[in-house]
Amino acid sequence: MTHPASGDFSPLTKDLVEVLDKLAGGVHPGFRPAHAKGMLLSGRFTPLPGAASLTRAPHAHRASTPITVRFSDAAGVANVADNDLQHASPRGMAIRFHLAEHVHTDIIGQSHDGFAVRTPEEFLEFLQAAAASGPDAPKPTPVEKFLSTHPKALAFVTAPKPIPLSLATESFFAVNAYKFISGDGSVHFGRYRIRPEAGNQHLDDAAAATKTPNFLFDEIADRVKQAPVKYRIVVQLAADGDIVDDSTEHWPESRPQVEFGVIELTGLVENDAAEQRHIVFDAIPRVDGIESSGDPILEARSSIYLMTGRRHRNSGV
Repeated sequence: MTHPASGDFSPLTKDLVEVLDKLAGGVHPGFRPAHAKGMLLSGRFTPLPGAASLTRAPHAHRASTPITVRFSDAAGVANVADNDLQHASPRGMAIRFHLAEHVHTDIIGQSHDGFAVRTPEEFLEFLQAAAASGPDAPKPTPVEKFLSTHPKALAFVTAPKPIPLSLATESFFAVNAYKFISGDGSVHFGRYRIRPEAGNQHLDDAAAATKTPNFLFDEIADRVKQAPVKYRIVVQLAADGDIVDDSTEHWPESRPQVEFGVIELTGLVENDAAEQRHIVFDAIPRVDGIESSGDPILEARSSIYLMTGRRHRNSGV
């Protein structure tokens, strides 16, 4: 597998970024073309015993590891309202584990469990159909045609995505599976789930409509000043025969779930806007003991994040 940092980006990556920019209304210097609006918080990860049995990755064996977390709204514009029912969800939670100087691994989650399509080529087709389906597009629109032949994408689009009471009361899911390798060489495939200690709490549409445009980010900033905000990371394990390289596939809830560790967010990151421009998360773990499952979406996500990350790092604003 070629790391995207090796230089050139594929035509597919460039096409994906181009259509993401189009959906965001153009390039917005200094911001990502999706999940543009965000906030960084700092804290620590403390592993639970299940982590060490699952993987030889260093953060599973240390007493604790410093982390940076970025929360985000889905849209590619930074002024999206947190209570925008159409554009703010699914929300994002990206976690960076700082293993050493310039050495890290990430988990990238979203507030909806599952993804719309199987391959990056389908993702491009989906995004291009959405971009061509403006208010003046003839019916059925290109995106309606796409969804009529892609039932999993239709399920993704139409699934409820309620507004949370707080970012501290929202669950997040790393929709791709990963390959976990333990110290003795045993292998398991699993998906991360990030659960709030405060429990899941959401607003109905009427209550959400009364909130201010930045209520979620304002609330989490106030909350973390009062006390640590905690989440629990678990890994749902695949069984023999489960499909592990398709982010649209759900495994039965009866599958075992390993308690991986606890996140405690304890403060806001200084110089937040500049640090958000600098940090580039990676969908591929790139750490000994946790690897790609072979899901083709992973390589595409990683390349998109790097290509757009270089752009917002170099924006100069």
